[in-house]
Amino acid sequence: MAEQRQRSLSTSGEALYQVLGLDKSCTHEDIKKSYRKLALRYHPDKNPENPEAAEKFKEINNAHATLTDITKRNIYDKYGSLGLYVSQQFGEENVNTYFMLSSWWAKGLFAVCGILTGCYFCCCLCCCCNCCFGKCKPRPPGEEDPECYVSPEDLEEQIRTDMERDGDTPIVLQPTNASEKTQLIGDGHRTYT
Repeated sequence: MAEQRQRSLSTSGEALYQVLGLDKSCTHEDIKKSYRKLALRYHPDKNPENPEAAEKFKEINNAHATLTDITKRNIYDKYGSLGLYVSQQFGEENVNTYFMLSSWWAKGLFAVCGILTGCYFCCCLCCCCNCCFGKCKPRPPGEEDPECYVSPEDLEEQIRTDMERDGDTPIVLQPTNASEKTQLIGDGHRTYT
């Protein structure tokens, strides 16, 4: 077959069971038995001249891999092949959320809330006004925020006034070693042992 079959995604969740010749209420053991029987019949080594057997074997393997995995089987039973596709794209834990948010009532609720509260307009207006005219407005290069900028001269003056007001002399030397710690405080020395 030069052209592969393109299947549409269904939500019924029955095609994989049909490939194995089973119904949805089958057990795990039924799936294993049917897979072994069909895999022996359609194995490419037993049918080297038949390319359709190789395709059927691939379908059987895919059905077996999906239906023997408990999580994938639950997703397939509930949402069909579309659910398996969603789980591959968004993760198995997000399938229920995806289908809940894509339901007609969730879309309708979102639209009604947006229209009634004017939220779409309000959010857009707040974002645009704050970014274009407010505090989040982008500043041109070289322009500083006047509330945060302090000139070096003002900073030095503030340090001098703080030192004069405190009256304490700052520590100007670090301890020399662990056994003898000497600090030069003002004019005198203090030694700690």
